[in-house]
Amino acid sequence: MKKALLASVALAFGATMSSAAFADITIATAGPMTGQYASFGAQMKAGAEQAVADINAAGGVNGEKLILEIGDDACDPKQAVAVANQMASKGIKLMAGHFCSGSSIPASAVYSEEGIIQISPASTNPKFTDERAGPGIFRVCGRDDQQGQVAGKFMAETFKGKKVAILHDKSAYGKGLADETKKYMNEAGLNEAVYEAYTAGEKDYTAIVSKLKSEGVDVVYIGGYHTEAGLILRQMRDQGLNALLISGDALVTDEFWTITGPAGEGTLMTFSPDPRKNEVAKPVVDALRAKGIEPEGYVLYTYAAIQAWAEAVKNAGSTDTEAVTKALDDGSFFTVLGELEFNDKGDVTLPGYVFYEWKDGKYDYYTP
Repeated sequence: MKKALLASVALAFGATMSSAAFADITIATAGPMTGQYASFGAQMKAGAEQAVADINAAGGVNGEKLILEIGDDACDPKQAVAVANQMASKGIKLMAGHFCSGSSIPASAVYSEEGIIQISPASTNPKFTDERAGPGIFRVCGRDDQQGQVAGKFMAETFKGKKVAILHDKSAYGKGLADETKKYMNEAGLNEAVYEAYTAGEKDYTAIVSKLKSEGVDVVYIGGYHTEAGLILRQMRDQGLNALLISGDALVTDEFWTITGPAGEGTLMTFSPDPRKNEVAKPVVDALRAKGIEPEGYVLYTYAAIQAWAEAVKNAGSTDTEAVTKALDDGSFFTVLGELEFNDKGDVTLPGYVFYEWKDGKYDYYTP
């Protein structure tokens, strides 16, 4: 009996050790799954789900399968902190999020304190890494000062002698991008005729449009999201103002055209080189399209955030935060965005921003 008992205990212990050695790894993505920016949350969710499915199909990470949690912050800073604490209680090892800079920045303090790696696919405000909450905070997207430099110089060179208006939605992302664009445009010799803030979430922007019209502006630059930009553009056309609209990467969703319709024709925006055109991304793009998902905007950026982390975990040989952070700092990662590395701030070393134009309901590279 003693031998049988000892044997059963040994078997149970072995089974426990085996399950511990090959336990699942929980990771997460979080963004605006609901609310007016939910199309971006859907992009992140699609990218994360495809990344987890592909990694698990290839054997997982160090023999362990990934489990994905989804968090909804609605691009609200307080809700983002609540989501971060909720995810910490679930023991996640990676947060591939958040989307809005105003969410990522406060949430990053929680992730840093809890020893969770955070890699944002979309938060572009410089403060996210310039005032980094800890060494485990990264992003695979560019920065607003890079984006603003491209936009500001372009506008100064292209619209010399024209009247330019700069609008922003007061958010960390929108105001930050507008101010960076203004700075570089001014440095290049063009001063704006109008600089105004608007309130996100409203439906009627006729007052601000009337001001733009009375000033006779030729170009309107918007630091903000596609929902308000689309409404402002439509109301500009309704009032007979044919000024060109220019904005940033928050217009990379087909929902922009749904709002504007033909009024969106010719709208310009800055975004990183389209990862859908990368040959290395083709299998993922094809798999997503086969599911009826167009990998626009930040779908592949979320996929790449998880890809880079997974490779770092393999290089580190564990999910230990310090070891994975060092692997991310030191490594070079082959992703759907191309080969990437992180600098000492946690920013990604990838090609910068280029201009796109909306035509016939789709966006593609701008050719003057």
